[in-house]
Amino acid sequence: MPVTGIVTAIVVGLIVGALGRLVVPGRQHIPIWLTALVGAAAALIGTFIAAVIGVADTSGVDWIELIIQVVLAAAGVSLVGDIRGRHT
Repeated sequence: MPVTGIVTAIVVGLIVGALGRLVVPGRQHIPIWLTALVGAAAALIGTFIAAVIGVADTSGVDWIELIIQVVLAAAGVSLVGDIRGRHT
């Protein structure tokens, strides 16, 4: 993976992770790097799911793909927050 791909994944991960945190009610006690990691994973999995169901490549903004990614990020942030909350 080229450096630009890694930087893009981090930026998309931050954005999707931040949107996922906004969707989850309450305060999540996870660091920003973990939010980015969850967001990047959600973006990759969401893109795969969108491709499988045939909505990944549309004209304009891929709203359905973005919604899938944010829902996955919200679930991931909630799950990681719960797991970290039990250990701290």
